[in-house]
Formats: sequence, C-alpha cells, structure tokens
Amino acid sequence: MIPELSFAVVDAARLEYAAVPTLRFTLRVTSSAPVRSLLLDAQVQIAARRRAYDTDAHDRLFELFGAPADWGTTLRTLLWTRTTLVVPPFSEETEVELPVACSYDLEVAASRYLDALQDGTVPLEFLFSGSVFYGGEDGRLQTARLSWESEAEYALPVRVWRETMERYFRGTAWLRLRKESFDRLSAYKSRNALATWDDAVEALLG
Repeated sequence: MIPELSFAVVDAARLEYAAVPTLRFTLRVTSSAPVRSLLLDAQVQIAARRRAYDTDAHDRLFELFGAPADWGTTLRTLLWTRTTLVVPPFSEETEVELPVACSYDLEVAASRYLDALQDGTVPLEFLFSGSVFYGGEDGRLQTARLSWESEAEYALPVRVWRETMERYFRGTAWLRLRKESFDRLSAYKSRNALATWDDAVEALLG
C-alpha cells in the first residue's frame, strides 16, 4: 500500500554555525504506512498577497510591484528557493530540518522583498514533490512519486530573517555595480587616499 503523506512546517530559526546565512524550518511529516526513505523536493514561495503593508513597505517594494494602486494586478507570489532533503525511515510521524540558504543580494526579488519588511510575518507556501520508498506486501522495496499537490503553509516571523542577516552582515548591505563603474570608484578611492568603500561613497554623496 502506497503511504499517504502529509506535511506541516511547525517552526523556523537561524541555523547556527552555517557557512552562509541559513534558516532551518522544522518539517513534520506524517504517513499512513511505514516509510523506508523519502527523497523530498521542496519549493518555497512567498505568498505576497496574503499580508498587509504599511507606507514604508509601499516605497521599498515599488521596484518589485510598482505603485500600490496597481497591486491588485502586480502583487504576485515570488519563488524563494528550491531545495532537496532526504528523510530517514519512520513509521507514522517524524520531524526533520529543512535548511534554506538566504541571499542578501538585493538584486534578487525574494531578498529585496524580505528586506523591505520591518515586522509581522512572511506568508510562505511549501510545495513538495519527490519519491517515497516503502515496503510492498511481499517485503520488497517499492517506490512511488509524490505530486506537487502536497503542500504546507507557514508564517515566518520577519525578525527571524532580519536577525539571520544581521548575524552575517551586521549593519551592511550589498550593492552590485557594472565593472566599469566599480573601476572608476576604485580609482577615485585610491586617488583620494580613502580607507574604505564607505568613505568613498560618503565623499561622493557629500
């Protein structure tokens, strides 16, 4: 009998001692029959329509969604990431950690969205697919595919994401420049004997 699986995300926190900023989501999996292994493909989406936004967020999200007056048509779900996970054998229920690496590149739509929020929660949708391995009636190993209809929702506290970014990039942000612009900025920094990139930008802004 093919196991019937259901999924729930029950917690989220920063993954300690990771080489890159990473969130760990606690995933609870329940099954109608013993599972020998589960190869899980997870797609994480930001359901942007499912929360309210203040005036500051309107301004910071303009480049993503345009003017708030148009959000009825432009506000959309954003793909955050795709990842895979191997779930070890279990009988009825198990909890595993699903790690999600976080980028602070504000050219990436998901990162720009998350950075625009100051408080509240981020409405997330988890879509699951993959392969489940189980024992047949004769004891032999069987496998079956999971469809993308398996899903779960989770309200990620904004503070968890912001604390994770602050842990790795305390008080800083990334800015991508064309190579020509970077070379000109580097030359300006050298000519004026400026110690840091911040000093160079401040001098130009001043």
